[in-house]
Amino acid sequence: AVVSTQSTGGLSSAMSAAKAIGDHIHDWWFGTQPGQWTSMGVASDGSYNIPEGVIYSFPVTIDSDRNWKVVQGLAQDDFATEKMKLTYDELLEEATAAASL
Repeated sequence: AVVSTQSTGGLSSAMSAAKAIGDHIHDWWFGTQPGQWTSMGVASDGSYNIPEGVIYSFPVTIDSDRNWKVVQGLAQDDFATEKMKLTYDELLEEATAAASL
């Protein structure tokens, strides 16, 4: 089968996913560049109104010892706040469903 690459900048969806994984592991292993951050699913410390302990994707910096820290103070508009709340609600729903199995 032929995989379309038109909408992914020349990469198939599988290659796109593989590149994203490689980029993520690179940042985790080597750290983020000064002034740069990446997104990573980590345990919430209460940042961005996500309750503490919830595993959620946050903007983080990673130091050379592979320690991550949530980036604070990024501006978010009402649209972003609403989408983050919807995502949290979906995670809570999924956790509740999984706990009932």
